[in-house]
Amino acid sequence: MPVRDDLLLGLRGWQKDAYHEYFKRPRRDFLLVATPGAGKTVYALTIAAELLARREVAALTIVTPTEHLKHQWAEAAARFGLAIDSAFKNAQGRTGADFGGVAVTYAQVAAHPALHRQRTQNRRMLVIFDEIHHAGDALSWGDAVKDAFDPARRRLGLTGTPFRSDANPIPFVTYVDEPGGGKRSSSDYVYGYGPGLEDSVVRPVIFLAYSGEMRWRTRAGDEITATLGTPMTKDQIAQAWRTALDPAGEWVSRVLEAADKRLTEVRRGMPDAAGLVIAGDHEDARAYAALLRGKTGKRPVVVLSDDPAASKKISAFASSDDRWMVAVRMVSEGVDIPRLAVGVYATSVSTALFFAQAVGRFVRVRRRGETASVFLPSVPVLLSYAAELEAERDHILRYRIGDAPEEEELEQAQRQRDTPDTFDEPAFQPLNASAHFDRVLYDGGEFGTATAAGSPEEEDFLGLPGLLDPDQVRTLLRQRQNAQLTTRSRTASPATVHAESAVSPITPATSSTPATPATPATSSTSATSAARGAAAPPVSRQALAALRKELNGLVGAWSHRTSQPHGVIHAELRRTCGGPQLPQATADQIQARIDMIRRWAVSGRP
Repeated sequence: MPVRDDLLLGLRGWQKDAYHEYFKRPRRDFLLVATPGAGKTVYALTIAAELLARREVAALTIVTPTEHLKHQWAEAAARFGLAIDSAFKNAQGRTGADFGGVAVTYAQVAAHPALHRQRTQNRRMLVIFDEIHHAGDALSWGDAVKDAFDPARRRLGLTGTPFRSDANPIPFVTYVDEPGGGKRSSSDYVYGYGPGLEDSVVRPVIFLAYSGEMRWRTRAGDEITATLGTPMTKDQIAQAWRTALDPAGEWVSRVLEAADKRLTEVRRGMPDAAGLVIAGDHEDARAYAALLRGKTGKRPVVVLSDDPAASKKISAFASSDDRWMVAVRMVSEGVDIPRLAVGVYATSVSTALFFAQAVGRFVRVRRRGETASVFLPSVPVLLSYAAELEAERDHILRYRIGDAPEEEELEQAQRQRDTPDTFDEPAFQPLNASAHFDRVLYDGGEFGTATAAGSPEEEDFLGLPGLLDPDQVRTLLRQRQNAQLTTRSRTASPATVHAESAVSPITPATSSTPATPATPATSSTSATSAARGAAAPPVSRQALAALRKELNGLVGAWSHRTSQPHGVIHAELRRTCGGPQLPQATADQIQARIDMIRRWAVSGRP
């Protein structure tokens, strides 16, 4: 049967290609991987309308991750003339004659798979799986989805984040053997972020990373001082990260202030642009909302994961002119709020899946030139995700539960902690969290020089125009970078200037002497002793410590990007720039290495 031209009108190029790929040959299962914001919903409903018109199917079931998305799908289907019952409950058993299909959640299917199997058997059914990777969230969910929809005439799987690293296979996804063992998912059509950016289908994303000195007390009573982005143990990174997110600390306050300034600038070109703070739990969400209200004078919309009015709040916010929303998990994926343009990643979830879902909330483009800005802590794992935004991953299936990385365990723990307002006894107590602007990440490159929050250098990046093409973003970032490096090189005493702009000393609770910023995390006792025993003038000592800290942070980021050991990177910098090992290097020698590794970041290679 010929393709209906009316269905193809208005489709994007990739949607037309994927449409023709779907109908190239008869197939029962089809897996589409497309970057968030590319238009998966429109594509899937176009396929559904064509299959219904051809009488290859007679009914439609849409399976979504959340209740809110059920209603969103029903609204989109109505524009195609398809009546979908998004209020369908398992207790009903059947839907009314006015509807040609239902929208349900994965949890709803798992609660009564036999009911949904019976519904599937009774009619020629097309099943659309929105974010199909959720069918692998638990083995029981996967089994329920497989049992319920195995009789379906057609199945269409959609995902924007097709990667998982666990032992739970995703139903109706084809896996192929990999060399060395294991299996990898096979997609029928892939449209990634890179092609989407080239086609102006998605927005370019500018990541603004903020570092700072963190101080906390462990369960054993030791006080630890560390800098985000510098080499630390895994436990210390987690504790420094959570200290940064403490609503009582300076870090969150400074970052929210910077994000609101960025939103003001973006609104010059996008008058209805909005910001979203992704919080880790209810208590933090309310505290962040209070901070924003104090800075803006307006109460942000707060959406909590157990709020029965959450869907209504999200819908109202999407069509309003409100500046800020603070949410816990509810806006992690799938929710369509195209005016979201500024985000703050204020959660300690460290999985690639969640990060990609979160960033996906900001890339939905409405017109050419719109940009997205995401603020995040300078944590190595997040910086690596930001640098690899265009990388495409598939679901790798492993056979042993022990193969799952610790990040998956963290994700599961985070899911259990996100919803309730009660928490386990903390293993540490945040004491203080300063903030300074670290760098900008865009298109695999790094731009900017570490500087104090509120400085003119930070304003250079916060003030980037909100309407820019990808090439214009790259050009302006390079111009800002070159201007800052030129200014720094002309300064008579670069070490002193850097110390004044980048160092935020932390005073230990047991001493009034500022603690020396340390490359690895150090206890406040040892840091204070080092400060008291230093013979060099205070400014010179602090300047050298700040420069070493910055260089080590950059080496850590480059290590995550290239998988090279820190020692190899330091050796290459010494070979290129000259000078002794880092502890014996002068301020000028360290600065030369900093400038060199930043040039590597921009060019993508040494």
